[in-house]
Amino acid sequence: MLRRYPGVGEPLACEPITKGLLNHGYRVSTTRGSYFLKHHLDKKHLDDATGERAAIVRQHRATQRLKSLGVPVVPPLADAGGETVTVIGEDCYALHPWVDGLHRVGAQLTPAQSRRLGALLGTVHTGLEQVMAAGGGPGSPGGPPRPGYGSPHAADTFALIDDLLSAARGHVDGRGAPRDAFDELAVHRLVERRALLEQHGHRRPPTPEGPATGWVHGDFHPLNLLYRGADPVAIVDWDRLAVQPRAEEAVRAAAIFFVRPTGELDLPKVRAYARAYRSAAGAGAAELAAAVHRVWWERLNDFWILRWRYRLDDRRADPQFPAVSALAVWWTREYEAVGAAFTE
Repeated sequence: MLRRYPGVGEPLACEPITKGLLNHGYRVSTTRGSYFLKHHLDKKHLDDATGERAAIVRQHRATQRLKSLGVPVVPPLADAGGETVTVIGEDCYALHPWVDGLHRVGAQLTPAQSRRLGALLGTVHTGLEQVMAAGGGPGSPGGPPRPGYGSPHAADTFALIDDLLSAARGHVDGRGAPRDAFDELAVHRLVERRALLEQHGHRRPPTPEGPATGWVHGDFHPLNLLYRGADPVAIVDWDRLAVQPRAEEAVRAAAIFFVRPTGELDLPKVRAYARAYRSAAGAGAAELAAAVHRVWWERLNDFWILRWRYRLDDRRADPQFPAVSALAVWWTREYEAVGAAFTE
């Protein structure tokens, strides 16, 4: 791999990066410095290596253009032939400069830093609107189709809950370990969520007419943002770059950054973040209110962590479950207060 890149030096070490759920990353040390080698494994919606490579190239071009606008991103290096994606067999790789930095959750951010975070995401959205215009927008030749915006149906969720309850109650994993405290919590939350859906099923969001869509990062959360001191220095992992309702990304990001371990949102910080986002993105309160409602309903119907555990025997996301599952309950109870934090 490194032989394709003149000037990066001779390899000395290659250490896997342990954080991250979808792709593999490595810190490569050479005689010239350190680099981040990304092995792209997230092939959702892609049928072959050719389609994957085209999508990655689009991500790379977007970050190159965003950097020219002053957005803190880390575009990949180009090899001797000017290419930023290397295909070996059926796998795609890219080499980036290494950036020293730390991940920070909302509890580590001050109100001022929360405002900075909201303004940063707003700048990303307006910057993408500018830089992607030349590369094909939604519905145009070369651009992705407009996505669907249908919300989950409670009837489908009830069937999923029954399936997951059966799995959790009789769970024995591939190593023969019996049902444990996680399974007990899963059963409790599934029964609880079914009761909430029976109570609130009539509040399913209608399919919105003409929501404010645009290019979004697609996966804006603490593990994809690096800080150096108080300042964000790199937004990474652009694999989910897509056209979506932009305000929904703002709400989803806040629900990840500012959730407390007990499942509550830090609403003062959410308010500071949301005000800065609305100002930077030019988004109105009505747009945010509609997004809050759609994301709340999405969370009420979502069990991706339990799907991973019980259907894929994959426990990597298990530590997130207590806070994520509690948030759906708390958000339902504090629905008005959450909406106000995003819109006032």
